[in-house]
Amino acid sequence: MQCRKNFDTFLKNTVNLSQAKLTLLDVRVEAIYEALKADPELGSLIRGKKPQGSWAQRTIINPVGDSEFDADFMLHLTENTEWDDSPKTYIDKVYAALHRHSIYGAMPHTRKCRCVQLSYANSMHVDIVPYLQLADGREVIVNRDANTWEQTNPAGFTAWMQKKDGIANNNLRKVIRLMKYLRNHRGSFTGTRSIILTTLLGERVEEIKKLMDPGCYSDVPTTLLTIVEDLDRWLQERPYKPSIADPSGSGVTFDHRWDQTTYSYFRARIHAHAREIREAYDEPDYDRSVRLWRKLFGDAFPGQPRAAASLTPTVAKFATPLLITTTSRTGRAG
Repeated sequence: MQCRKNFDTFLKNTVNLSQAKLTLLDVRVEAIYEALKADPELGSLIRGKKPQGSWAQRTIINPVGDSEFDADFMLHLTENTEWDDSPKTYIDKVYAALHRHSIYGAMPHTRKCRCVQLSYANSMHVDIVPYLQLADGREVIVNRDANTWEQTNPAGFTAWMQKKDGIANNNLRKVIRLMKYLRNHRGSFTGTRSIILTTLLGERVEEIKKLMDPGCYSDVPTTLLTIVEDLDRWLQERPYKPSIADPSGSGVTFDHRWDQTTYSYFRARIHAHAREIREAYDEPDYDRSVRLWRKLFGDAFPGQPRAAASLTPTVAKFATPLLITTTSRTGRAG
């Protein structure tokens, strides 16, 4: 059974990052940005900012327990030709600007491969990703470990995501959040990076599928079933790690983001989940279907009994007097 209302409640109350946290993220990113612009050494190079990753794609979810949630934003910088031979300098300069700031300098901050990470205690961490448009037209971010540029196309990825989500009747993003919940909160296919998961799920959404089966993306549980089963078939045809291209058209792949061991585990878990989702979806009994969905997603998946909500007015009319007249216990129906 689809249990559409259960999924709506589950997404709203458990999976999705709350609006309060999203608002707090907006405020903090804007404050970081203004501080960097005011820096006497870095400020003159800053041209703008834009959200990146799950924040930009609206696939960000609540963290596990009291863990921090993370969000990325791209810091658009002007090219400095004096640093041409050392791209990692851009990350170093962003780190230095935070380090000498009166507030952020006292907060945990560190250099990562592609960003500078700033952490807020028991709350969130923000990854600041230097982004440039080079003189030769390339859009790039920095790989600090290799001290090289990596091509990127953030606008292209966003356009791809919007197109795929539109085909899926705005259910793709919700399915991605549900699958990230399985990974993060249920410990399934750990090690698979979000960019790979998002790409593999999004690539399964196709116009031809919708033409052949108009209802395949009609609601969240149906879209979940359709995409995961299609992904499972695709994965089962590929026992060895396939090449995953950036769908934005940047020309790069995400192949370095996982290995054969991680891929094999992901492939096996998706195969199991496809079977579990089909079983819960096809179960005609509401209560048994809910139990199967809860077996997959955990006790946080809403499990309110259907019977209580489906009493007819006639039944409800006679239920109360019957309970009152057949029990001597106060306030309880037994």
